Amino acid sequence: MKIIHLSPSDDITHILDNLDEPATIYLAEGTYRAKLWVKADNVKIIGAGRETTKITFDDAAKKPHADGREYNTFRTYTLCFTGSGCSVENLTVENSNAHPEEVGQCVALSVNAKDFVAKNVDLRSTQDTLFTSPFPDDLVIRYSGLTDDPTYYDGFIPKKQLCLEGSAVQIYKNCRIYGSVDFIFGCAEAYFDGCELISVADARNSGYVAAPAHSLKQERGYTFINCTFAGGGAKDGTVYLARPWRDFGKCDFIDCELGGHISPLLFDKWNDTYRDKTCRFSYSGLKSSSPLSPVPWSKELKDEERKAVLDRYELVAKRLKV
Repeated sequence: MKIIHLSPSDDITHILDNLDEPATIYLAEGTYRAKLWVKADNVKIIGAGRETTKITFDDAAKKPHADGREYNTFRTYTLCFTGSGCSVENLTVENSNAHPEEVGQCVALSVNAKDFVAKNVDLRSTQDTLFTSPFPDDLVIRYSGLTDDPTYYDGFIPKKQLCLEGSAVQIYKNCRIYGSVDFIFGCAEAYFDGCELISVADARNSGYVAAPAHSLKQERGYTFINCTFAGGGAKDGTVYLARPWRDFGKCDFIDCELGGHISPLLFDKWNDTYRDKTCRFSYSGLKSSSPLSPVPWSKELKDEERKAVLDRYELVAKRLKV
């Protein structure tokens, strides 16, 4: 495996754009202002520490793109992976936009790949901080220009980012993820182990941590284990743990600690939809300083169901060597 040592004075964009083999990239302390796309398989990016090593950029959904359109959510990432078997450790990935109600969504990390691991990483943004591919099927059709409808976006998103056939498994361990609205979203089977999910203030005075869009065929969706949901400026009772971005979005919350900013209802159905009848939201062992009144369409896991979720995570973590 190739070993590369970089500092902020190096052209990290050029190096990653031309990388076509497995590599471990060590980033020295400092701020790397760059928009990065990792295309090779089995690439590890390791920082000197998440307090001292930062990759940052500032694209936002309403920003005009060179192609004459707006960036849209999925082109705003600071760091994107499409190579399988990649990982990041000991650094911060940031989209520095602070007012999503004005500039739109601002993705920090976009993982359009299989078998991805993040450890001891800070992800910082506001709305749509972390995208966990695959895309919902309807968006693959919309963005690939497979129809004659001129309102659809032919070639809007590179095929390597858009089309991830099959499923993806991702693990986020001991990470801090900051955001306000739908700040973890997508269709991956993703596990958040010992993470801190920090809800920052939003001028709209409502927030949502997860926005899953899983297919009904997916047995596992987002799983949060021993996580802390902390307030980072969000007002008490204004943030929901999850709302379904697509009909069958799935989330399990196990042994998590909830701050006062989390609504006692826990979950929202997503605007004027019927997704409360189709989504799959479950919980077990939640700890909160105030009484909880979970919406009736959510489910408390039975012992055997809880065990099945944890056993699955153990198998995934072993395979990905976490």
